[in-house]
Amino acid sequence: MLTDRKLRSLKPREKLYRIADSDGLCIEVMPSGTMLWRYRYRSAGAARMIAIGDGFPRTSLVDARALRDQQRALLRSGVDPSAKRKQLKALAGLAGDNTFLAVADELLDRQRAKLAAITATKAEWLISLVPTLHTRPIGELTPPEVLAALRKIEATGTIETAHRIKQRIGQVFRYAIATGRAERDVSADLRGALAPVVSTSHAAVTDPAAVGGLLRAIYTYIGQPTTAAALKLAPLLFARPGNLRAMEWAELELDAGEWRIAAGKMKMRQAHVVPLSTQAVAILRDLHELTGEGTYCFPSIRTPERAMSENTINAALRRLGYDKASMTGHGFRAMASTRLNELGWPPDVIERQLAHAERNKVRKAYNRAQYLAERRKMMQAWADYLDGLRAGAVIVPIKRAR
Repeated sequence: MLTDRKLRSLKPREKLYRIADSDGLCIEVMPSGTMLWRYRYRSAGAARMIAIGDGFPRTSLVDARALRDQQRALLRSGVDPSAKRKQLKALAGLAGDNTFLAVADELLDRQRAKLAAITATKAEWLISLVPTLHTRPIGELTPPEVLAALRKIEATGTIETAHRIKQRIGQVFRYAIATGRAERDVSADLRGALAPVVSTSHAAVTDPAAVGGLLRAIYTYIGQPTTAAALKLAPLLFARPGNLRAMEWAELELDAGEWRIAAGKMKMRQAHVVPLSTQAVAILRDLHELTGEGTYCFPSIRTPERAMSENTINAALRRLGYDKASMTGHGFRAMASTRLNELGWPPDVIERQLAHAERNKVRKAYNRAQYLAERRKMMQAWADYLDGLRAGAVIVPIKRAR
């Protein structure tokens, strides 16, 4: 065993050498004369060695033996001292980035490549609504703290938003756990703590006579020409409002009668083709005279570098006398789905045009049909049907042969 006197007598050599003490402790003498403490052990059948202390004489023999005993205790408990050290080192490297906001931002940065721009913006907005959590170390947050932040949102009456924030907070916690900055997701303890969301469908006009009245109102709209064009296209295309307002001229092939939307802009992350009826093409050709030089078909009135606001269509409907309880921009999708099903078009064709995800996993795996030819026929027939309703025609519901 080593003694303090023996340690002080050790001299450097051309090559480093080690002198053993006991129970895996040894001193390593470098050619420079520096002496470093090492602990040698076996784990999972492999020989390993780690440095302990600051070297002799800064770390004395007595202290080195105490440090060795700590490592041996870890080993007896089933923890590899080297692996434990690497974990602590990783945590130390993350110590400056362990606030809730830093972890949330890091997660969002990693997700941006796969998220639609509007989805990423909404995720960022949701986190901004809980500022009391931002500067807190995520591993120290407690369920009452998170609940208090959510209760402030709940108190404003936006119950659904509070639930969405809770869901996002849970995602941030799970990422923090995976990166070693939290031990558990405290948001899971809040199940049932918030007022339940009362589920409501998007308001939509579906009665044929009422649809005709809505279409006639749309064609009387007096306002921005781009807004008027968007209003006219909304029932014809029944695309998601976010996709409609972000439509780009580069996505359109008017001669072919197609609108091709890249996967990155779609909710389900799959490229989507919207067949354009002759009526839709005519509206877009007129619009091209106004905005065809820019990127967006419906640019913002403030800057052509951005698409129109997500509230534009709903605001226009309000001006036409349709409140949020009777019709919304998203309601055109429900309108089309309801009427097309009533008219006898195949559900698979309708659902594919709506770009809905297949809920049945087995069907999703095997049914990859695009039904493009059938959708072309349906979209033209739908546009003709809407023209008839707008003209005030009496529509007799006759089922189409499936």
